[in-house]
Amino acid sequence: MSTPRIGFVSLGCPKATVDSERILTELRADGYAIASDYGGSDLVIVNTCGFIDAAVDESLDAIAEALDENGRVIVTGCLGARAALIREAHPEVLAVTGPQAFAEVMAAVHEHLPPPPETGDHGCGSPRGTAAVQAEGPKPQVRLTPPHYAYLKIAEGCNHRCRFCIIPSLRGDLVSRPIGEVLDAAAGLVDSGVRELLVIAQDTSAYGRDLGHRMAFWHGRPLRTDIEQLARCLGELQAWVRLHYIYPYPQVDRLIPLMADGLILPYLDMPLQHASPDVLKAMRRPAATEKVLDRLQRWRAICPELTLRSTFIVGFPGETEADFETLLAFLEEARLDRVGCFTYSAVDGAAANALPNPVPEHVKQERQARFMALQAEISRRKLAERIGQTLTVLVDAVDDERFIARSEADAPEIDGTVIVPGAWDIAPGDFCRVQVIDSTEHDLIAEPVDADR
Repeated sequence: MSTPRIGFVSLGCPKATVDSERILTELRADGYAIASDYGGSDLVIVNTCGFIDAAVDESLDAIAEALDENGRVIVTGCLGARAALIREAHPEVLAVTGPQAFAEVMAAVHEHLPPPPETGDHGCGSPRGTAAVQAEGPKPQVRLTPPHYAYLKIAEGCNHRCRFCIIPSLRGDLVSRPIGEVLDAAAGLVDSGVRELLVIAQDTSAYGRDLGHRMAFWHGRPLRTDIEQLARCLGELQAWVRLHYIYPYPQVDRLIPLMADGLILPYLDMPLQHASPDVLKAMRRPAATEKVLDRLQRWRAICPELTLRSTFIVGFPGETEADFETLLAFLEEARLDRVGCFTYSAVDGAAANALPNPVPEHVKQERQARFMALQAEISRRKLAERIGQTLTVLVDAVDDERFIARSEADAPEIDGTVIVPGAWDIAPGDFCRVQVIDSTEHDLIAEPVDADR
């Protein structure tokens, strides 16, 4: 009897990537092989994203591609919460489940492709990438990231009700993982060779709030379930620790000294969304922009190496030209290191869709272009200031002509890189000291100070 083979397409954010890794791990434990192409698959699972219209379109296109190439498709993930939409577009899919519906996904797989009578290790891959297998916990853990970095999800869901966001309706309210479970997972990843832990949740700084920040024990140590205690413990592991998706709560101030002391990376990913008080109020976001600027100044005084990443939305309903100019002025004053900008997307189910004075699409696009042009110049200036500095970098890729790495200021896939021309005796996952010799709008050019040719 041949081993049943499943193809897997993973779309969306890192939180969805972690969900994909869990499903793949369950599939392997049940004896399925993970196929590297559609033609070699008996069935295909598509883990979708449904956060904005572009993500919905990408997910529907991916489902169509899997149906065309294979014909037997199970859909899961955030867009799966809108099953009627999926079935209207693609009535021939075998099953549709929502996000984090791991038991339902496995039940659908078992129904349409029964597992073999005995389980085994069958290798793995993906129609859109290669999966790595690392030891973490009782099951061989499948990972979709390179071996030297991994996402560590510490919570599900979100308690905020931002008007532009539908995540709570898709993924529910905040549910934090027990701190001991998180630390066990992190230690297992580091023991397997992971050099960088990327800490994620929908709202990382709210970690433990749903549990009343209760006390717990890990290896006999009493620990408070909150982001500061978790960061301290993660900082004891032999790996970089990078925090993503930090909501600007007051307790974030307590993380900055940990960065200054070198326990966790001096990097803060804090989506601010806008700077106009009127727009922020309409978004149901914190609206005290002047306090944000004061906090940034204090944080940089405590930790001068701090890298700040943020994302913003332009074209939110009711945004005036004056509101947008306020945002540009904030950008100039804040001098953030890494910035993303999205035009408002009237995704189905978002409360903001009912607000008056929608911004025309051409105005959204024009504002986004102006925003990104200004940020590109800010980024160019800030990176140019790093010429001559010596940095520790983590190597991501190596070829005969150069290696590509990331500094403490660079998260994978969303930030810039450090490019080192030449052939060097070095491998992905290695740390290296380099000196910056040039820069562009997004990347640094460097040469090693401790590597061999």
